[in-house]
Amino acid sequence: MLRFLCISLFLSFTMAKNLPKTMKAVGLYKYLPITDVNSLIDMEVSVPAPKKREVLIEVKATAINPIDTKVRAPKPNVETQLRILGFDGAGIIAEKGEEVTRFKLGDQVFFTGDLSKNGTNAQFVVLDDLHVALKPKNLSFEQAAAMPLTSVTAYESLFDRLLLTDKDKGKSILIINSAGGVGSVASQLANNLGLKVIGTASRPETEEYSKKHGVHVVLNRKNDLEQQLKDNGYSNGVDFILVNYDPYPYWNTLMKVIIPQGRICLVVDSSGLVDIKPLKAKSITLVSEMMNTRIAYNTEDKYRHTEILEAVSKMLENGQLKSTLSNIISPLNAENLREAHKLIESQRTIGKIVLSGF
Repeated sequence: MLRFLCISLFLSFTMAKNLPKTMKAVGLYKYLPITDVNSLIDMEVSVPAPKKREVLIEVKATAINPIDTKVRAPKPNVETQLRILGFDGAGIIAEKGEEVTRFKLGDQVFFTGDLSKNGTNAQFVVLDDLHVALKPKNLSFEQAAAMPLTSVTAYESLFDRLLLTDKDKGKSILIINSAGGVGSVASQLANNLGLKVIGTASRPETEEYSKKHGVHVVLNRKNDLEQQLKDNGYSNGVDFILVNYDPYPYWNTLMKVIIPQGRICLVVDSSGLVDIKPLKAKSITLVSEMMNTRIAYNTEDKYRHTEILEAVSKMLENGQLKSTLSNIISPLNAENLREAHKLIESQRTIGKIVLSGF
């Protein structure tokens, strides 16, 4: 025991001692169109220091999400310090605050980001340990980095917002945009629960991807969804709907195909005003999901975020979930990150894009 303690102390001292003072990062000062070379720039900045409940993570891989492009989108704000985006990833614990007991230096972890702080598009990131869990042992850093944000979002959407349980086995769920990051995790979780999973796609490759990730029936999003549901045996509608896309163009259809007393969860903001009056006649429950709500508002159940990350890690290890990584871009620099943002903004991506290496 003494020998183990000595080794741990030695490793901790060595890692802390060898930390660089500066790091490479990609960020912005101005919020510009992604076609502008200054929309994301390469910089050298100071390595941040963790506070009491924080960990410093050496980033090995970071994923790109629609939230990155939304935060970066053109607006008049100008930052006085480099704003670093990136809201999930995987890496190694390099240093930790004195109150952190869940991790030791050298632990391999995956994590969600924090909108209120600099993010993961850098060699190091500081996060409250609530955002972090041990990386699934069977996944590479890139495979693991693809999962945290979308998995927590999908998990909360199904179990905390739509309130699904094993008693819902055999019921139906319609997942709008089932080939996207959240959709391809939600379809696996719903399938594991025994639900009949219906997805939407528009291309042969997205239809195939959806089916590989737990979708039983794939509807063509460009055609009449109500009629397609009827053609596939759902004339009475569906029990649950998860909307991973702008709900505005789908709204009237959603109101028609949800069963009385059904539940709908919105993950994406509506681009226009919608009429909520149809909800009343059917007594429909409409809920929204934002991954970081518990931590951002310091809710009493904020540790639920960590519990979900830990549960996802176990599911990935035991094969109940598989990584939705679809594209690795390397190295992580401004040019490649701009390309990743362009891909996300094209709205034609499948699964998750991950950048790794500096």
